[in-house]
Amino acid sequence: RVQFLQVKKVEYCSKSYSLHFHLHSFTMNTYLFVYDLMQFCGHSWIFTNMIIRFMSFGKDSLADTFYSIGLVMRLCQLLSILEILHILTGIDKSRLFPRILQIAERIIVLFVVINSQEEVQGKFVVCVLFFLWNLLDVVRYTYNMLARMGIYYLPLTWLNFSLCIPLYPLSVLAKAFAICVSLPYFESFGTYSIKLPFPFAFSIYFPYVLKMYLLVLFIGMCFIIQNLFSERKAHLGTGNIKKKRS
Repeated sequence: RVQFLQVKKVEYCSKSYSLHFHLHSFTMNTYLFVYDLMQFCGHSWIFTNMIIRFMSFGKDSLADTFYSIGLVMRLCQLLSILEILHILTGIDKSRLFPRILQIAERIIVLFVVINSQEEVQGKFVVCVLFFLWNLLDVVRYTYNMLARMGIYYLPLTWLNFSLCIPLYPLSVLAKAFAICVSLPYFESFGTYSIKLPFPFAFSIYFPYVLKMYLLVLFIGMCFIIQNLFSERKAHLGTGNIKKKRS
């Protein structure tokens, strides 16, 4: 009888652990779905707004694009910092370092370069950059939402892991161009440049920092492109496609 009770206890603990595991997995999956949905709504609103404004007002819409969508763009990029926490806590299986690089690139260019210089906000390159970012993110978060539900639509899967390969380098070029355009304004206004008084006799000339960051940006681009190719191979390999179809 004692042995029978022990077996029942083990079975109960096993079932309890299994139930707790599935409940936790369901909760995390639901949370990630809601996160992806919020990002999808934000980026699709920006993307649609940009297209409608351009079709309605033509080139005149480019001058105040940042004033129209800048707030939502900043909120979406700040929210994307959570993706680093998702990876650190293990609920997202993406690679950490490439994701940190991509998020950091956007945060630096959007908040440090574009947001701090009103003269840059009306430039054509800002519209191009926002268009590329939102096109990539609308596709990515659509794919993520469907994947949370176990739905893998082959054309969307192909688009998600293929579109980023040509568009990401273009977005890096747009970031670099935005930084180059902003340099004269940082030089004129002295934004973020610091000169410490005696006895430190130390100064930080921010345009030099941005020029050094350009080098980091292109080095990071090479690493991220390599990671994009490896992800594409992993998800679009013949074996993986057959598994997702089944």
